[in-house]
Amino acid sequence: MKSDQRRAHELAARAARTAAALPPLATRRSVAATTMHRGSQGRRRKGSGDEFWQIRAAREGDPRRLIDWRRSARADTHFVREMELTAPGRVLFWADKSASMSFSSGKYRSKADRARLIVLATATLLERAEEHFGLVEGAEAPGTGRARLERMALELLSSDENEYGMPPLPSLANGILVYVSDFLGPWLSIANAVKSAAAAGLYGALVQVLDPEEQSFPYAGRTEFRSMNGSIRFETLGARGLREQYLASLERRKADVAALAKNAGWRSMFHGTADSASSAVASLHRVLADGK
Repeated sequence: MKSDQRRAHELAARAARTAAALPPLATRRSVAATTMHRGSQGRRRKGSGDEFWQIRAAREGDPRRLIDWRRSARADTHFVREMELTAPGRVLFWADKSASMSFSSGKYRSKADRARLIVLATATLLERAEEHFGLVEGAEAPGTGRARLERMALELLSSDENEYGMPPLPSLANGILVYVSDFLGPWLSIANAVKSAAAAGLYGALVQVLDPEEQSFPYAGRTEFRSMNGSIRFETLGARGLREQYLASLERRKADVAALAKNAGWRSMFHGTADSASSAVASLHRVLADGK
């Protein structure tokens, strides 16, 4: 257990370094915009936010600072400006932990390691803005705080014996989802999960992570290909002859991921483990902060 806690602490420290150059990530506006865009009623409750809601007649007990003197001058009574309550955004993450994500060509860390780092670094930026975050399949409801980051890091280190991961559906009524995976598993299950989440009114982002060898297919001659949990095996005497077909298939899958996100009103990103994790976090920061 102490070993797991040490690994979680190291992951949290790496995430903090990855996020260090970026500003805190506030998603309040994007969540509100998404809620309204999806046809929901929105919060529409008075509070201490900065979104103007309505002008109404003043009532006994209203602070003088809320009086709209220009509007009141045109009537026989005072009017006040009410501001809409601004609630923290809620972002739930899924970092694919399946066997497929454990692949690494050797020079770079595994896809799973990169997915964990992207998720925790982004959560670190949310925590700095006092936003709520969590894992789709996590033990805790969305919340904030540095202690939560450490617990989240520990949960991220668990693994899944399945060959490929399937995006899980959250119980959120509104909020933002971030799915980080290679998205190489059965396509129908992936597509159905995203479509169901979008139909429930959730905004989201798909981050596809691949290893450089998966992108280039640098194999030739006699080669045995095995899935990460050993359930799939294929041997060929001429691997180079498969390269063109493989790359075309990979490009179709990448295009499918992008189209799935676009049709759902979400955003998609591609990330190679040869690139810096901070570049992926910066891109995800823009997507979540802008909500577009």
